[in-house]
Amino acid sequence: MLSIGDVARHGRVSVRMLRHYDAIGLLRPARVDQATGYRSYTAAQLARLHRIVALRGLGFALAEVAQLLDEQVSAEQMRGMLRLREAELHARIAADTTRLDQLRARLRTIESEGTMTTIDVTIKALPAARVAELTGTARGMEPQSIGPVVRGLYDRLTSALTRASLEPTGPAIAYYVEAGDDEHVEVHAALPVNAPSPTTPPFPVASSSSPSPAVSLPDGVTIVDLPAVEQAATVIHEGSMDDCLPTYQALAVWIENAGYRDAGPGREITLAFSPTDPASWITEIQQPVTRA
Repeated sequence: MLSIGDVARHGRVSVRMLRHYDAIGLLRPARVDQATGYRSYTAAQLARLHRIVALRGLGFALAEVAQLLDEQVSAEQMRGMLRLREAELHARIAADTTRLDQLRARLRTIESEGTMTTIDVTIKALPAARVAELTGTARGMEPQSIGPVVRGLYDRLTSALTRASLEPTGPAIAYYVEAGDDEHVEVHAALPVNAPSPTTPPFPVASSSSPSPAVSLPDGVTIVDLPAVEQAATVIHEGSMDDCLPTYQALAVWIENAGYRDAGPGREITLAFSPTDPASWITEIQQPVTRA
């Protein structure tokens, strides 16, 4: 027989925890000395203890642990539970990491207030552009939500254009549209191309919420005519787009002070990009405006 201290050492738990498991009927001692109250366990009871600790680690309440033990859950079943729990924890870590990145970006924006008193804004017309594009959905407008979506779309888009023998004729254009549920954002990743008119064969006509009628290409790529913009306030952002909020804030202040107001979704034009050096990115932010 094993004393409660022996079981605690072998099972890597505290004596206090063993007393608690005894009190709630989850792990009763094999024998209790009526004179001294000393608890004694069999070595075989360590197997039940290991299952209790594992099920608790998987997030089950004590009542659920008791039920699962009564059902004699197997090691294989517990392995499956572990895999599910592992996936949940990884998803939670990823979500928490994204949340921290968003908070850091907001803090950098707050810290930059007052330091970007002057920015080089240019008012200019934007020409119409025929583009091949893919569309996805982001959880929100935060850069850390949009970034992974838009990068994945461009990976798919460039591969699809290569297979379709279409060469981009200009820098990448990204723009974002509200998805209609006050939470998600429709992300558009586009590349200018020389392609037939969206309403002209050989490509079949497809319905789209894009700025003009669109046509289908392989892998969900569509050819879209982005309309010309009469005037847009434009500014250059240098560095990762994960840190674009201060630039957007400064641009918004400039637009208001100059007597303009926003006139539709903006565009982001990638002028320089390196997958290994975000600090070298150069992006022109283009915000259509009209006189206030």
